[in-house]
Amino acid sequence: MLINVSAFAQDRQYTSGTVWTVSMVKTKANMGVEYLNSLKANWKAINDEAKAQGLIISYKILSGSASNPEDFDIMLMVETKDLASTEGNEAKWEALRKKVMGGEEAIKTVNQARVNLREMYGSKMMREVIYK
Repeated sequence: MLINVSAFAQDRQYTSGTVWTVSMVKTKANMGVEYLNSLKANWKAINDEAKAQGLIISYKILSGSASNPEDFDIMLMVETKDLASTEGNEAKWEALRKKVMGGEEAIKTVNQARVNLREMYGSKMMREVIYK
């Protein structure tokens, strides 16, 4: 068995930066403004508090036209320092959500209401690439 050693010996011309959790959302017909308004009431408030507590570095919402009928039109992005800071903080996040939104029933009500506004296309974690 021969292995191409040159593939493993290459010097990476970049370093890994912060970690972004990216969620892709498709709003239902004529519901984009209503969905974005709903995010201000709680998603923004949760992320503002998470930033104040040092759980995240930043967050962004990107909005644009879908490129085809199956494409998303809103991207929610949350930046953290590294993978380690995204794990092991479930209790802090749960307490933060309850504090900002007012408890389990309120969280459930918001989540149920959003079903009528959007479809979640998925989420993934991505690492920023910083060239040397």
